[in-house]
Amino acid sequence: MNQKFTLIALFLSFFSFCTQSSFAQKTLSQTDQALRYSLYSRLGLKIIPVQEAENRFKLQFVIEKIEENPQFNDYSFSYAVLNSYEEEITPEATVLLTSSDLKADTERHWFFEKSIDLDPSQNTAIAFLSVLDTRQGDEYVYHADLKSRFVDELPNFGAYFANAVPFDQNYINQSESLLFKSSGGPSIQSFYYPRKFDVPYPPMETRPADVPKELEVVNEGDFLSNIPKSFDREGYYFFQSDTSSASGILLKSAHEAFPKVKDWDEMIQMVTYISTRKEHETLLMAMDKKKALDEYWISITRNPEVAKELIRNYFRMVEFANILFTDFKEGWKTDRGMVYIVMGPPQEVNFFEDREVWSYAGMDASSKIKFTFVRAKTILTPNFYTLNRSRAYQPIWFKNISQWRSGRTAF
Repeated sequence: MNQKFTLIALFLSFFSFCTQSSFAQKTLSQTDQALRYSLYSRLGLKIIPVQEAENRFKLQFVIEKIEENPQFNDYSFSYAVLNSYEEEITPEATVLLTSSDLKADTERHWFFEKSIDLDPSQNTAIAFLSVLDTRQGDEYVYHADLKSRFVDELPNFGAYFANAVPFDQNYINQSESLLFKSSGGPSIQSFYYPRKFDVPYPPMETRPADVPKELEVVNEGDFLSNIPKSFDREGYYFFQSDTSSASGILLKSAHEAFPKVKDWDEMIQMVTYISTRKEHETLLMAMDKKKALDEYWISITRNPEVAKELIRNYFRMVEFANILFTDFKEGWKTDRGMVYIVMGPPQEVNFFEDREVWSYAGMDASSKIKFTFVRAKTILTPNFYTLNRSRAYQPIWFKNISQWRSGRTAF
């Protein structure tokens, strides 16, 4: 009997050593986050931090249930607070989250909440959330900067659904409402921006994008927290509890059908990525938009059945781009949304403090195509990225557009 227990102890010790060794080799920058953008993800993760004091943060871990009837015990939940994107993520630095830690378990979400204190001397801190699907070994991860050179401070208030779960979307539909809860004063300042943005230049276009000379902003004044705030106009809103601070919450207000397509006019705008300039101009000038679009799809596929499948696939990608990448622009109009629609979900995603890198299989089996999105510092959002454009993208970009137009996409 003693020999049996000795063997078990040796096995557990070896297993623990192997586990710790594998953890020790992983950093945030080495962690592949491609599941974040997968078309087949079972979960959607979000970390929403609220700054309660200079070095105290409330971390809200919101896990959206995408698969039907998910079981809590099929997943393992944990988090860590890292000093850099290159710090090893070790078991000692990782905190497990169990069912007793749940703050809410709703039809749509699991929600955890933890408060942490940082050392005042710590200049960089990143919250890291990991959810392991124990059935097939998929690891879903998400991270958010608490302190970095891209984040001076974070909001001391948050936006919430009516059931008190933190609002984890990048957009809100017109006529819907949210609750704002603040650890600061009783009121929140609201600014409304009605501007609509153009689509981005393609990846091989190296000339700088047009910058608007003026940006209209409407100061809507303040409103009380803990009272529903409705969104009645399309555009984007920026909220602050203190207008002298360097932080706030950005929300895009979109039409009722968003993230799906609203009408024929919007559909015409969206096909710009796979159209020639002449085709797109013809669509824009058409009096009967529906008829023009029908003719357009048939003309590029020469097969009604292929055309139907192409339409379904293309606007599925548009919908996902809107869900994943909306900021003050609709997601399909962002650089990441454009690449996502044309190239499909990236096969590998790596985050660094100053950039996000997507990798795809190249023109042959031994090469990779990488798209680098550079992080820009802005008061509106800590997660604004623009593509590093290069003429070298032209061959693979045109190849994928040709595949779209023939209805032969592989995702």
